[in-house]
Amino acid sequence: MLFSGKNKHRRPSKAVRVATLGGVAAAAVAVPLMGATSASAATTSEWDQVAQCESGGNWSINTGNGFYGGLQFSASTWSAYGGDQYASTADQASKAQQIAVGEKVLASQGAGAWPNCGSGLSSTPNEGGAEDSSAQQQETQQQDTQQRADRSEQRQQPQQEAPKQEAPKQEAPKQDTVTTPTGKQVEKGDGEYKVESGDTLSKIAEAHGTTWQQLFEKNKDIVKDANLIYPGQQLHLS
Repeated sequence: MLFSGKNKHRRPSKAVRVATLGGVAAAAVAVPLMGATSASAATTSEWDQVAQCESGGNWSINTGNGFYGGLQFSASTWSAYGGDQYASTADQASKAQQIAVGEKVLASQGAGAWPNCGSGLSSTPNEGGAEDSSAQQQETQQQDTQQRADRSEQRQQPQQEAPKQEAPKQEAPKQDTVTTPTGKQVEKGDGEYKVESGDTLSKIAEAHGTTWQQLFEKNKDIVKDANLIYPGQQLHLS
């Protein structure tokens, strides 16, 4: 639909002018905020480097040492900087959520929040910016910094080897064989008479009121030849 040229340059109403000025003012305010946000943000690759140093790049790590996730937040720091809106501890949050909390810590405390791993972060703390650090946040961060320093010192100290525990002594197996003069191993037996040098089945039988045949029969499990018995073997007599 075409409009008449009569009112083409009509002066805009007061309401229109106020709305227009309001839009310009809003834009003017928005630009510094955007600039401050981008100035306080580290790159994803920088956060990856911090995570690699702190946790080996494992964003879901929880070793039970009181620090969680890729950037190794303590539970108190995670909560103080708004991490509870994502998860109870950092290891349960996504990488992006951990970085979002990391940005708040970085803006408040600077790269020194990660004393051993934050040197590669390009950002510096905000001076009165959008994230004002409270006394509680400062105290929490100081505690975390001390804990991290202590943990780093423990890493650098040479680990002492744990004393070796001696294996329990095992009882020597009971000797159930005897060695013949030729070096052969023969059954020892568990009878009440121990064969001595010079003994024969006949000699033993005569001394104990029996015959060598009966003696041989009772000890066939260890005596394979009636003419061969060896010192150390133990024969049953009855």
